[in-house]
Amino acid sequence: MADDRKPKEQQGLPEGWERVNLEKDVILITGLRPKGGAVDEGVPSLGGEHISEDGRVIFTEQNARYIPEKFFKLMTKGKAEINDILINKDGANTGKVAILKAKFYPHIVINEHLFILRSKSLFEQKYLFYWLFSSFAQIEIKNRVTGSAQPGLSSSFIKNFFVLRPPLSEQRKIAEILETVDNAIEKTEKIIEKYKRIKQGLMQDLLTKGIDEKGNIRSEKTHKFKNSPLGRIPEEWEVVRLEEVIYFKNGRSPTFSENGSYPIYGSNGLIGFSNIYQFEGNHLIVGRVGASGEVHFVSGKFFASDNCLIGCLLRGKDLNLKYTFLKRFITQTAQPLITQSLINSLKIPLPPLSEQKRIAEILSQIDQTIEKEEKYKEKLERLKKGLMEDLLTGKVRVNKLVEGENHEMA
Repeated sequence: MADDRKPKEQQGLPEGWERVNLEKDVILITGLRPKGGAVDEGVPSLGGEHISEDGRVIFTEQNARYIPEKFFKLMTKGKAEINDILINKDGANTGKVAILKAKFYPHIVINEHLFILRSKSLFEQKYLFYWLFSSFAQIEIKNRVTGSAQPGLSSSFIKNFFVLRPPLSEQRKIAEILETVDNAIEKTEKIIEKYKRIKQGLMQDLLTKGIDEKGNIRSEKTHKFKNSPLGRIPEEWEVVRLEEVIYFKNGRSPTFSENGSYPIYGSNGLIGFSNIYQFEGNHLIVGRVGASGEVHFVSGKFFASDNCLIGCLLRGKDLNLKYTFLKRFITQTAQPLITQSLINSLKIPLPPLSEQKRIAEILSQIDQTIEKEEKYKEKLERLKKGLMEDLLTGKVRVNKLVEGENHEMA
């Protein structure tokens, strides 16, 4: 039953919470760009390209932008601070938000494509960030995009934009919980990237030098190598044309079904499901157009689109299909259109089957580790999504945790 003693806009809220008009609390700051645009060095400048999908600020050597020191000294707005909330005003990522967790440089600014939001007193910045990052807030932000030629957000988008406000102590606890999950996700991403780099380095050695019976990677100092059309290769290896070991067929135009049981693969991977299957067993799928040269390994019953070439190991041939050299060599040969004749004529180095299996085992172990970490990351992302839905709406309260901490400190 609604509490008639509360104002109408505050009824139905968790005890101690309020619905606050963002316009009455935050400072909204716009950015600037100097005449002539960015320069190669100076004060770092953030734009929409620096806001990631997961709410982080990504500023690297590859996407770095700067403004002249002289221009910075004349600026009266657009200077960013730690814990500033950044909102993308326009472009493909309109409405995306991020929080500046640290002032990475002595000074950092935003350009004209971003807003800065700073709470005056009512909100913990990290809590407000998570609120604006949430799916329900993102829908509200997208609904406030205006303009047809160049759609975007104007500074009036915060007008009558209401945010649920728990007590500050509860805001901090909510932000702390969500940030803990974010940190775990980020740590897991670094582990995944680490193992991918390890795999890349191992592949460079294993797919050019191989591994002997004792588990040692070959080198010309300790093993015999020979000249080949592909360069120096171990003496035990041979060079073959792809058509000598794998037979390729074209895919077909698929019929999609929402209730289909069989996966449909395109040049970029899984694209849907079908009620019928075209292939069965272990196969290679090579992107023929679009993502030409992309290679996927699939097994079981499946359908493949006409954007693909599907490879099957010829009977009696020795080739460990899952960890073959194909991805490395096909990717290097990628063209706008890959034909059967091009694939068939491609030359690859071929170790003995026993060595293929040793190589496959090593790479498989790393792949299993990467897959395990990726599943853990997905689990964390699901946890975060559920926590945001529960904590930011007050469905699950953290006030007891706050009270417990205050009691311990007393």
